Amino acid sequence: VDEIYQGLVYDVADYTALAISNECFVINSFSKYFGMTGWRIGWMVVPEFYVDAIDRIAQNIFLAPPTVSQYAALTALKAETQIELDARRDEFKQRRDFLLPALEQLGFDIAVKPQGAFYIYANCEKFTDDSFNWVKRLLNEQGVALTPGLDFGDYQAEKHCRFAYTQSLDVLEQAVDKIDAFIRA
Repeated sequence: VDEIYQGLVYDVADYTALAISNECFVINSFSKYFGMTGWRIGWMVVPEFYVDAIDRIAQNIFLAPPTVSQYAALTALKAETQIELDARRDEFKQRRDFLLPALEQLGFDIAVKPQGAFYIYANCEKFTDDSFNWVKRLLNEQGVALTPGLDFGDYQAEKHCRFAYTQSLDVLEQAVDKIDAFIRA
């Protein structure tokens, strides 16, 4: 089970598959919740029976994360860091709570309200039947970067795009205004 976004959950209780069964494989990382994308450090929790096999596989893929990444991860686990991480999660929630209704007001259809992470996957078929070229035009004409649905699978990909709310609220407000201008042009 991929639990890389664990800790970045809003409106519902956070969970781990390990609360249900200790027979599952869980993969996690410092990338998302701890904001350490690119530091290349994470972990797996596996049933005891598989530890030796996974260890042999891991030895052939990597030896250890860089030392600096290990020290950074230790710092990320400190109590005072947790306060910062909780504040960061709350900020993402605030951004989501702004962006979600703003996009719906512009005419995007959002079937699932995100309960975690920092993305909104939206249907943009009111504006295009080719999200790849549409987001490319939006970037070139307004300087707003979205990701086309194609990057997330084939099912109706051309009708979808993904918004990331990783920028400040001010930047998101400007982006919404620019998207509005783009749609109206």
